[in-house]
Amino acid sequence: MGPRIPGRAGTLAAVITCPKRMRYGPCGGVRRSGACELDEDLPCPWTSGTPVAPWDGPEPAAPAVGNPPLVLSDLSVPARDPATLRAVAPRLMAGSDAVLVADLHDRADYPPTMLAAWLLELGARPWVTLTCRDRNRVVLEQEVVGLAALGVEGVLCVTGDSRPGSGAATTVGAGATQVFDLDATRLAHLAANTGLVATVSVAPAAPPIDARVAALAAKQAAGARLVVANHVASPAVLDAFLTAGRAAGVRLPVVAGVAVFTDPATARGLGDLPGLDLDPDAVAAVVDADDPVEAGITAAVEEARALLAVEGVVGVNLSGVGSSAGWVPAAELKAEVGRRVRAAHGR
Repeated sequence: MGPRIPGRAGTLAAVITCPKRMRYGPCGGVRRSGACELDEDLPCPWTSGTPVAPWDGPEPAAPAVGNPPLVLSDLSVPARDPATLRAVAPRLMAGSDAVLVADLHDRADYPPTMLAAWLLELGARPWVTLTCRDRNRVVLEQEVVGLAALGVEGVLCVTGDSRPGSGAATTVGAGATQVFDLDATRLAHLAANTGLVATVSVAPAAPPIDARVAALAAKQAAGARLVVANHVASPAVLDAFLTAGRAAGVRLPVVAGVAVFTDPATARGLGDLPGLDLDPDAVAAVVDADDPVEAGITAAVEEARALLAVEGVVGVNLSGVGSSAGWVPAAELKAEVGRRVRAAHGR
């Protein structure tokens, strides 16, 4: 018989109800109404007070993150475009300590190990996202051992956003299934035991907050050693969440999300995502400025400095595309943000 877990019956009922089969708390895509990301008519089971199960698996063999990135930048490139990847990655690294490789729901890109190998050849430090949406446990095991063999340091373990309905995806075939064989917590355990720095995400502004804190504690127990936090409307929101986390025993270093945008399209691309929050006044101040590019850079740098002053925050993630002017100009813009942040911290 396994260990006795408080509220096990309620937790198992939530797993049955949750389309993603989340066991250790809610995913990051809960709508502001409390509805499921996949179905706006389905209440997220974790918003009803269902207890989050603590990690009940084996003790992880988790390495610590020796040198967390002060500036982590989203690698914004089109899918299956090596030429653009080669042009963008070095430019990003000119102002970043590492690049975050996405695994988006609306496209089918090269395998993570292949992207990581190219980035390493380009001199970049990749932090690779793995999702459970499109891969069963066997394939996830193949990816983590492959990334470890390449010498990749860290992997961002996420359950994964839902895929758009038929006709909305451009490079994902109609009728493709969504797997959710594992969730982010169990994937973090798998990655940690492979020798990777298991990194997890958190959405501090998404409901339900109490369950989200408990979910982060479970991820820490499973082997997570670094957190990437989604961007919030103000540093105070993140500070309050991390304070609640410390009360629950969470001691993970945090890389806080900084929204980088310079026009309405790039701001909308960040603000429309579930679990993410932007200050509308800050958006208006950038897009209505005489020089929106400089205003966007300045706003991002100021936000980064404010977030780095929050207890527990060790770095920032420059999130989003940043500019609609093209992939290379967008990379150069984020690199400039990174350079100014690093200069302010003696890097």
